[in-house]
Amino acid sequence: MTRAPDVTATLDGAPERERAEPEALRPALILVWSEHEPERVGEALLPEREPAFFGRDSEALEARALLVRQRPGRNEPTPPLQNQFLSRRQLKLRLADDDSVAIEGLGKRPLLVRGQEQARSVLRPGELVELRGLYSFLCVLRPERLPSAASAHEFGAPDADGIVGESAACAQLRRQIGFAAERAAHVLITGASGTGKELVARGIHRGSSRGQRELVARSAATLPPGLIDAELFGNIVSYPNVGMPERPGLVGQAHGTTLFLDELGELPHEQQAHLLRLLDSGEYQRLGDARARKVDLRMVAATNRAPSELKLDLCARFPLRIEAPGLAERLDDVPLLASQLVRAIARADPPLAGRFLEPKTGRLAQPRFSAELMRGLLTHEYLSHVRELEALLWRSMQTSPGDVLELTREVRLELREAPEPRPLSSVGVEEVRASLLRHGGVKDKVWRELGLSSRHALHRLLKKLGIEGDAAD
Repeated sequence: MTRAPDVTATLDGAPERERAEPEALRPALILVWSEHEPERVGEALLPEREPAFFGRDSEALEARALLVRQRPGRNEPTPPLQNQFLSRRQLKLRLADDDSVAIEGLGKRPLLVRGQEQARSVLRPGELVELRGLYSFLCVLRPERLPSAASAHEFGAPDADGIVGESAACAQLRRQIGFAAERAAHVLITGASGTGKELVARGIHRGSSRGQRELVARSAATLPPGLIDAELFGNIVSYPNVGMPERPGLVGQAHGTTLFLDELGELPHEQQAHLLRLLDSGEYQRLGDARARKVDLRMVAATNRAPSELKLDLCARFPLRIEAPGLAERLDDVPLLASQLVRAIARADPPLAGRFLEPKTGRLAQPRFSAELMRGLLTHEYLSHVRELEALLWRSMQTSPGDVLELTREVRLELREAPEPRPLSSVGVEEVRASLLRHGGVKDKVWRELGLSSRHALHRLLKKLGIEGDAAD
């Protein structure tokens, strides 16, 4: 078993630990595709050390494996799957000792593992198994229970901040957003393009004491060169040109609320230095003004660069840090994200809604995906994450001939199969130290260079090798 990673958000440079010891991570099988019961996607099988059976009539079995919905702090059992083609004893499952699940097919439907029919196999995190034509499961690492959080969203639906996902990484992200929202310190959000950094920023603002006021947001990449200070801090009347009106600037507009400055790393270091006094004391000067002004704001900034690429003393002004996880670290959320993206597209396009959405089952209409498309989306190497996922879905809608989103030739040409992650046992201590040194301890670059499955895998490797303290966030 491996330990769940600590909360990433930090205050005054020290990690904010869970109140209790983090739960161990263990393999789980997440339902990622169902032809006849798509509303069940996202539910989890949690195998135990003793063999258990999964099937259509699981409740009648003496040793049964039941699907659950993992919600913050609790697991909610759900009824057995009802597909008539599912055998009463379809699968035999057992938790193995090496972060894997031993699986054996007992029913008539064959198992497809790594694209091959197999009677039995061992699944490791990141691997898919399909009951041909019925269901697909993804093996992931999950805690026995997700961390508690004040979240009341419907399972699989967007939460109040628009974030979609039921994975361990998503639950941890919501917990970090809640922690940051309750505090006044400035926040730096890191993560690759397309990982939802703006949703995180808006969630922090919404949950904060400033949340009743409108968020002031701007991308630093859109500030014109030569006018950056004017855009940020404003100017007095007739400065620098006669007749120019007084402007409060982004800082003045954000008095009493939150200033979200996206793409902070795109600011030249000279302008980054101009933010230091503002972040320390709230003092700033409009261009042309002889006196300093005082503003009450909180800054939430985002960057897709490593924090080490920011000006060092600016980075130190952001004691709270949150990393938005990429899709490689929350693959089990891809089917839920895909469904939500198709629903969002269909809301603005009734012909697409009539074609690709099932009638409503409960509140959420369910998109129709083929098993092959979902397999492709789950094995794709994402570079721009949710934006890239949305583009693939558009391509499928554009080229699918019927009322199911298919893995068409055009979509297949755009897929990049993610490389097989390296086993942790194959990575030596000197290789890890060299990568840490090469990338200045930036874990997001290190785990990718080493060929690991995720940042969490790097955390486990660092602990295993006893070099955890050598890496920086």
